Amino acid sequence: MTMLDDRQTAAPWPTAYPQGYAVVDVETTGLARDDRIISAAVYRLDALGNVEDHWYTLVNPERDPGPVWIHGLTSDVLEGAPLFPEVAEELSARLADRVLVAHNAAFDWSMIAREYARASVVAPVEHRLCTIALAKELRLPLPNHKLATLAAHFGVVQQQAHHALDDARVLAEAFRPSLHAAARGGVRLPLLECRPLTEWSDSPVAPRVGYQPSRQTSWRPSRKRPACPYPNPGRYEKEKPLQQGMRVAFSGDTSIDRELLEDRAIEAGLHVATSVSRLTSLLVTNDPDAATSKTQKAKSFGTPILEESAFTHLLRDVAPADGAVLPQQAQPPSSE
Repeated sequence: MTMLDDRQTAAPWPTAYPQGYAVVDVETTGLARDDRIISAAVYRLDALGNVEDHWYTLVNPERDPGPVWIHGLTSDVLEGAPLFPEVAEELSARLADRVLVAHNAAFDWSMIAREYARASVVAPVEHRLCTIALAKELRLPLPNHKLATLAAHFGVVQQQAHHALDDARVLAEAFRPSLHAAARGGVRLPLLECRPLTEWSDSPVAPRVGYQPSRQTSWRPSRKRPACPYPNPGRYEKEKPLQQGMRVAFSGDTSIDRELLEDRAIEAGLHVATSVSRLTSLLVTNDPDAATSKTQKAKSFGTPILEESAFTHLLRDVAPADGAVLPQQAQPPSSE
């Protein structure tokens, strides 16, 4: 693949493109409405995608840090970190007058907007750009839209996945050639408007990390899903990644819409099961003590049980099925 020089582009730069970007990554205690940011990183880029500077901070969430085995940030590490209101001004200075760029930008923006609202400050962000959406606009030949896959496509090496500073660096390096490709092809950037929250009311402390009862229930017809193409590798083992082909069952309320959560699992190569059996790799539930048939069967079979927040973090990096090639090991596809 031919890489463009960092300081040049092969085509006239569209005058309608933004004049600056803030590439952002945040690590959080989970993915639910009341979860908190525990670290944040920003790479500021100029109009051509060149790095101007970068910034990183830990943030004390004033609560359990969530799945430590994913992000590595323990309560002891975060105890002396600043609270979000103490870093809000610095973060604002780095976001102001720039397009917020993130991988799955809706998530990063929602977490940032909520933290600003808790601090009674308005986030200075008007537009965001999701690099997943941009990759789709560019029709990049990617087997999936994980950050690691996008990085491998552009020859960017990850050094420490789930560390906000390194994830932001990787994304900044992958965004620059994406931006140049869009300019060469006259591709419209998929910008979306950001509407900051102006007020916030914390819900009562949830009994478990990432748990948020559903506010409404609805009936929907069951959908016929495609068969999982990967063999079942067996049960999930703690502190190891999920693997394609694992059979996953869900029980109880989830903070993310159940259908969306199941779609994410299937897209990652997992088998979504409607019941628990001896072949089930893990059960996802925010209330493992509930006397449901699924939780009772899981306990009787010795099936591992994970909370939703831990499961969704693990979904970011599902290991390939046995015999498959890791995206990082694959050679970046050639392009003209």
